[in-house]
Amino acid sequence: MSEKVTIKVERKKLHLPTIALRGLVVFPNNLVHFEVGREKSIAAVEWAMANNSNVFLVAQKSMDTTEPQQADLFSYGVVAEVKQVLRVSGDLVKVLVEGKYRAKLSALDASGDFLLSEVRPAPVRAGKADDAVETEALLRALKAGFDEYLGMNPRLGKDVVFAIVSSDDPAFLSEYMPANLLFRYEDKQAVMDEGTLNGRLKKLIEMLRRECQVMKIEKEIAEKVNESMDKNQRDYYLHEQLHIISDELGEGDDTHAEADEYRRRITGLHLAEDSEKKLLKEVDRLAKMQGSNQEATVIRTYLDTCLDLPWNTFTVDDLDISRAQQILDRDHYGLKKVKDRILETLAVRKLAPDVKAQIICLVGPPGVGKTSIARSIAESLGRKYVRISLGGVRDEAEIRGHRRTYIGAMPGKIITAMISAKSANPLMLLDEIDKLAGDFRGDPAAALLEALDPEQNSTFNDHFIDIPFDLSHVLFITTANDLGSIPGPLRDRMDVIELPSYTRVEKYNIARKHLLPKQLKACGLTGKVTLSQSTLYGIIDGYTREAGVRNLERTITSVLRKCARKIAAGEVESVSVTGTMLEQLLGPRFVKPDFLNRTNAVGIANGLAWTSVGGETLPIEVQVMDNGSGKITVTGSLGDVMKESAQLAVTWVRVHAAEYGIDPEKLKKCDLHIHAPEGAVPKDGPSAGVTLTTALVSCLSGIPVRGDVAMTGEITLHGNVLPIGGLREKSMAAYREGMKTVLIPKDNEPDLYEVDDEVKKNLTFLPMQSLTQVLNAALLKPQNAKKAKAPSRTHAKKKAADAAIVPPTAEKPQPGAVC
Repeated sequence: MSEKVTIKVERKKLHLPTIALRGLVVFPNNLVHFEVGREKSIAAVEWAMANNSNVFLVAQKSMDTTEPQQADLFSYGVVAEVKQVLRVSGDLVKVLVEGKYRAKLSALDASGDFLLSEVRPAPVRAGKADDAVETEALLRALKAGFDEYLGMNPRLGKDVVFAIVSSDDPAFLSEYMPANLLFRYEDKQAVMDEGTLNGRLKKLIEMLRRECQVMKIEKEIAEKVNESMDKNQRDYYLHEQLHIISDELGEGDDTHAEADEYRRRITGLHLAEDSEKKLLKEVDRLAKMQGSNQEATVIRTYLDTCLDLPWNTFTVDDLDISRAQQILDRDHYGLKKVKDRILETLAVRKLAPDVKAQIICLVGPPGVGKTSIARSIAESLGRKYVRISLGGVRDEAEIRGHRRTYIGAMPGKIITAMISAKSANPLMLLDEIDKLAGDFRGDPAAALLEALDPEQNSTFNDHFIDIPFDLSHVLFITTANDLGSIPGPLRDRMDVIELPSYTRVEKYNIARKHLLPKQLKACGLTGKVTLSQSTLYGIIDGYTREAGVRNLERTITSVLRKCARKIAAGEVESVSVTGTMLEQLLGPRFVKPDFLNRTNAVGIANGLAWTSVGGETLPIEVQVMDNGSGKITVTGSLGDVMKESAQLAVTWVRVHAAEYGIDPEKLKKCDLHIHAPEGAVPKDGPSAGVTLTTALVSCLSGIPVRGDVAMTGEITLHGNVLPIGGLREKSMAAYREGMKTVLIPKDNEPDLYEVDDEVKKNLTFLPMQSLTQVLNAALLKPQNAKKAKAPSRTHAKKKAADAAIVPPTAEKPQPGAVC
């Protein structure tokens, strides 16, 4: 029993033990029983019973508060008399109280054994005589609201209904209704806090209307749920009947079981809402069909294709830069700049994993390792590798698939490759992208634009599956021989990496380290056949002529097959192939040196050209025929641009004839024949201008051209030398043919950075700004050239132009040899 506390009782001011109620509001003139479990609340009840005192009952604002203070309690409660106390257990007491009158909490003392409150009586103010009509109207509205409430909630107790219906006392109803109807305790407290009778009636009307609306909605929901359950039960019953009938008739597979399996697999993929809804719709169609229906087969094929896609299956990238470098060095010799570029890409991906992947395009001649380096990148990353060959593809549907309305429809190559990869982030190689072709069936290059655009390939839509598929995690690598054959919009989406032609030394090292061991193992000759250094160089120089090493590997295999025949026949146990044995094994050398001016000759100049398979030499010949009419003949399958370069060269020579001892009158009476050997090969481009001019000046002046000099460059009408393209490949051709000096345009000096170090060690590059500089470097010193007495005005302007800086121009590659 708690210690005795003296309670001071004053008029309109009381100090009473207090019980904080959780989720309960007690109104005056109402009997309420509740359980008390907190120590202070039990102590307050015991003290009130011992001292024949009333208690103050007030609701607390939060039900979670265990030690309430004054701020945790509402301001208004009720003074109640404790009628009965029943101890249920040691820490639980059941109390029956009767509310006496409304009171307001003024102060609270929570320091004792129980809560002690200072309260003041707060009776509800009745309306004035003028408000009687309003009170009557509110009372009628309250009764009408209760009738509607009773219709929605017929389980209400009969005594409660009778008390409310039979009473017309607004004061009684304002306390009895909130105490006995199922309102939220917050709403009941709002009625308790209201100090006017009409205000209470208004709140009760609002509460009844809201409860009616809530119960009406609950009823509608319950009806819909019951209706849905009834429909599901009906559908299940009918499906079971249909299943039994189908089994009795022997009409094939059970599509309902299939549909259930498809639904399980689709929901397990966790797709986007729209995609999942579309697939489930197809499943519902399948469930309504007979198993032998042809349309059911189409739907099965569609669903199987969609479910086979790797929607949320990823491999973890291995971004170890040192390991990637080891793999690239193991599989490929040389290609240092290409490897560095690949490793830089991996480094960026390691530091910024969420960055959108760039589309890499490997451009280079055939056989330089474009496809194999892509496979090595996939291995270094730990990604799945898939390859799509685009050579000869001319139908857009092969890229984006066929619509399912067509018979035999199937997904496109990209979706098929994703299914094969079984991973949403593979490395996908699009091989020979420059070989795409378009016709009346569409442009496949245009169909690739969406797949190769990092901004939109996250929602790639194949016509067959017809739902978005995310390709943004795929690392696309494309290969091409000729960058100029790729459409501009497609080329703009790719990061181009050029793979150069191999030098003679690089081919030897590739053959010794990679090709020879591979073919020895393939032919079963490991340890039985050896090829000397001279043998490999002999094959490179005499039997293969290419930018890559594909024919070199075939020729080595041919040599090994002939050795294998001797060993298999028992003639020898092992073979050591030397350079002198090559003609015996492979026949005479069929790669002959190019037609070049290898000695100092008049009227022949060595030019350089670019082709899609690497650089080539392009000699130019000029002959003068006296007693002519000034006719100019150009032969050798030359294109329009190259013919125009020849016209430029002739015009420049006529203007500057006197400077090189050429009789201007002779030019008017002689015919000129300009020829580029290998006439069956088309040739075009402006960069043969310096070669044409040098050969013309040499032929007309009789001054020999140096046989160890190759040259390239476009010319202008005033003799300026303009930049050209493909310097790396052209310099490779000059190195291969044993040239010593290469004359290049001055503006191409920055391009020397891309030239292989081995080529730069063996060639001397001389930058030229004018034709005068070219002729001084390419022609031997004339012994009897006539010197002009004084430079003319035109010559003075030309000298000034030699010193001018010529703006660079872009050169567009043409089919065949491009100068």
